[in-house]
Amino acid sequence: MNRKIKKILHFTILLLLAVFFLFPLVVTITNSFMSEQAIANNYDVVTTKSLSNYNADDTNPFARFQLIPDVVVLKQYYTVLIKKIQFLFMFWNSVLITFPIVIGQTIVSILAAYAFAKLKFKGRNFLFFLYIIVMLMPFQVTLVPNYIMASKLGLLNNSLSIIFPGIFGTFGVFLLKQYMEQIPDSYLEAAKVDGASQLQIFLKIILPMSRAGIAAMAILVFIDNWNMVEQPLIFLQDAAKQPLSLYLSKIIADEKGVAFAAATLYMMPILLIFLYAEKYLLEGIRLSGIKG
Repeated sequence: MNRKIKKILHFTILLLLAVFFLFPLVVTITNSFMSEQAIANNYDVVTTKSLSNYNADDTNPFARFQLIPDVVVLKQYYTVLIKKIQFLFMFWNSVLITFPIVIGQTIVSILAAYAFAKLKFKGRNFLFFLYIIVMLMPFQVTLVPNYIMASKLGLLNNSLSIIFPGIFGTFGVFLLKQYMEQIPDSYLEAAKVDGASQLQIFLKIILPMSRAGIAAMAILVFIDNWNMVEQPLIFLQDAAKQPLSLYLSKIIADEKGVAFAAATLYMMPILLIFLYAEKYLLEGIRLSGIKG
């Protein structure tokens, strides 16, 4: 009986946490299909009133969260996708910045992680320790050196000033190194006995057995770089070259419906990737030995 109560309690807690974290997401998506007037009726009390001028006689002094729109409106999506072409330009800027980083960091991380996990060379542990030190540093610490280096190379106001440092990020190496260490060395020794070279071992044993970890790393790197804000603000002064992550801050307060629609479209790639590759993400993190 106690075991059953514990299960019910755990399920209830997890359900409440799920509702808590999903509520902003649901509100954003459903509000993106509401008219400006409907959104104003819900949230103007928040944006136009404050505690200093609160009036107890107001008929509706509190904001209300309407999850289901009375009338579905698509005008704001037309505004974002067609009328305001800036959204599409910034969307492709995000794609052109994020995908090279994901591809480049995946290649670099696979090779480096294999070397750290399965190859024995002098100074391996010390070098990996330096990787950990760099990974633990807040990225703001490296912004100034990266800015100076980009300035010396003439890459300021160029997406390469963001792509190059992103390709050599340390998190992917750490994640895949932990994952590859789970592959038994006996597999590699057996392959060597059969005459396989290091390249053959890497291509035919390490890569196939690390697919889940590689997929998990690629997803996490994509999410991290799709949401970047500070780097584009510092390195890309030209607004035409900035990514989509900076678009929402440019929407004026009178366009709440446009803001909800833009936010929904902005997070769609991440949601679709997560829904499609959820099992790879969970399996890759679980087998890498990283604890939440």
